[in-house]
Amino acid sequence: MAADLITIGVIVIYFLVMLGIGAWASKKIKNTEDYLVAGRQLGFWVFILLMIGTVASGMSLLGVSGLGFKAGWPTIWEQIFVPLSIGFCIIFFGVKLHNVAKTAGYITVQDYLAHRYESPVALRTLSAVAGIIVSFIYLVGQYSAIAIVLMWLFAIPLWLALVIATLITTVYTAIGGLYAVAWASLIQSIILIVGVLIMAPVIIFYAGGFDHVNTYLAGVNPNLVMPWMPSGTFGIPYVISFAILLMVGLACAPHVINNVLAIKDVKYLKWAPLVAFLIYGAVMFLLKFTGFAGAVMVKEGVFTLPNVPNAGDFVILYGIQNSMPIMALWAVFAVIVLAAVMSTTDRLMLTIGAMCSWDIYKKVLKPDADDKTVLLLSKIVVVLSALFTMLLAINPPEMLAILIWMGIGVMLSTFAVPLLSGLYWRGATREGALAAMALGLVTSLTFGMLNYVKATAFGIDFGTIPLHFSAYSFIIAIIAMVVVSLLTKKTTDKVLDETQTGWYISKQ
Repeated sequence: MAADLITIGVIVIYFLVMLGIGAWASKKIKNTEDYLVAGRQLGFWVFILLMIGTVASGMSLLGVSGLGFKAGWPTIWEQIFVPLSIGFCIIFFGVKLHNVAKTAGYITVQDYLAHRYESPVALRTLSAVAGIIVSFIYLVGQYSAIAIVLMWLFAIPLWLALVIATLITTVYTAIGGLYAVAWASLIQSIILIVGVLIMAPVIIFYAGGFDHVNTYLAGVNPNLVMPWMPSGTFGIPYVISFAILLMVGLACAPHVINNVLAIKDVKYLKWAPLVAFLIYGAVMFLLKFTGFAGAVMVKEGVFTLPNVPNAGDFVILYGIQNSMPIMALWAVFAVIVLAAVMSTTDRLMLTIGAMCSWDIYKKVLKPDADDKTVLLLSKIVVVLSALFTMLLAINPPEMLAILIWMGIGVMLSTFAVPLLSGLYWRGATREGALAAMALGLVTSLTFGMLNYVKATAFGIDFGTIPLHFSAYSFIIAIIAMVVVSLLTKKTTDKVLDETQTGWYISKQ
């Protein structure tokens, strides 16, 4: 398709609104704390929609529907455990971290790790470098998703779509920090929620309705309407590992967990998990059903997907195009997709900026650096991270969902054990955390790459392993934490008390 003037106008208005938010937010930035944690002033609904927007990545529209298109009902577990990740993050990480951060003044989760494990240099540096690596993996998927939308909408080449996406997202994030990201996410999440509630039923109805879609899928392959596959990917063992991957891995992702440091009042966390789950869960289920509907429409010859490796990721866009013949509406729903993707992209860029400027530069390399310099460096890193990611996204992955899962898998293996052990086990030590994080990072990157290319190594065929690759590296991280902690010097009781370490959610 080629864009008309109305289409161009709608997209331009959306981009101008995002830039306007960045300009407005920039006036609120007085210091690094304002830029990176929004002055700790986020209200209930801004926080809720920021969490939804942060988790609702390119996978939420293009990847979720694309996976439903490819594998049917066995992939439905994704729609349960991704929304649950927000609740897991708030309940098991958020309450404690917020309470401690109020007095300790944490800017990033690395501040907590350095404090809890008495490792202001080694663990802070390792966790920051690990966070930057996993954020880049995740970010490539987001830019690929934005490019897919712009290529479809404007019939432009990939490189130009990436340049446009990079320019717009970078400008409002760089100038407005978390204030801009949070308020942009508020608007983007509302657009996503309302848009999906309207868009998904139209596509499903156009495909013949729920009954027709399920009947047709069952006729193609009975396994497509089962809760899991008989074996392999989305067999029962894989689903169990998949649940841990999504629920815990996303919860401890640096760009997600850092949001809890910015909320104004801890009492907002009481109802936030349930509200976020209900809203985001409804959106995710509808998106999965559009993938089912798209599979039926492709098989019935309603439309043909482009001849590209990641064709399934286009299914929701072609569903919109065919079920809504008015071209002006395509632009409106393209904005919905862009909103979902950009709401995660901007948060990831800001997280990379924080880890480089605050954790590595200010806290390790130059402790006497003034606030103005740290703030400027944050903005520079945001721009550089966007440009670097744009180059990486020139060759998009076969499926967005696969790349996103790889990023989450590395997050799970790297951060979950040090965070959960640090918050709840008083026996976890600095050396244990370093061993768990380092081994988790190295083994997850290794296993993830071997799994992605379906290679055989160490006598194992990584293309056919029964669990998601992150399950193995996660177990290695757990063993490393327990064994090394039992053999090394314990953290002082003073620090354990300051960081509220123990088997409780909150003492307040």
